[in-house]
Amino acid sequence: MSYPRTYDAAPLILPYGDCWPRIAETAFVAPGAAIVGDVEIGAESSVWFNCTVRGDEQSVRIGARSNLQDGTVVHVNSKVQGTIIGDDVTVGHMAMIHACTLEDWAYVGMSAVILDGARVESRAMLAAGALLTPGKVVRSGELWAGRPAKFMRRIEPEEWARFSTTAGNYAERGRRYRERMADLGAGETPRARIGAG
Repeated sequence: MSYPRTYDAAPLILPYGDCWPRIAETAFVAPGAAIVGDVEIGAESSVWFNCTVRGDEQSVRIGARSNLQDGTVVHVNSKVQGTIIGDDVTVGHMAMIHACTLEDWAYVGMSAVILDGARVESRAMLAAGALLTPGKVVRSGELWAGRPAKFMRRIEPEEWARFSTTAGNYAERGRRYRERMADLGAGETPRARIGAG
């Protein structure tokens, strides 16, 4: 079976009211992802296949070199707060990030759920499959796990040395995807509207 060498595949970028997403030129947003409303995505960040980032009643802010892996959902709570994701944050596949804060270098495992007003501090980790309930805080250097999540132990320095490479690896992977899609003639993200405010 042969496959086409060119294709037209772009993410879905939509306004909410008059507010369009603002996406850095060096960010990668995969085909099949949906970015809606008051969303900012920083330089070298990546939003992977089938992610939804919806900033309608509140804002979503994603810093530089952060990665939202395939199937992740990011949303807000109109009565509580938006969602803030800092720099160099890793969010594993199919996570649910809802009206919360992930500080720089936070690490969120696959299929984890973080609810309204919760916070994962810098260099803290929420394990795969964990449920962080509203208002809970994972302190820097801590690993939390379970449903509901609770403190398990401190993260060892050698563990963090391994975890901390993920953000840079994804930034590089996003760059390669972006360049290869351009080579194949993939549909361009409508950047003329992005950043128009």
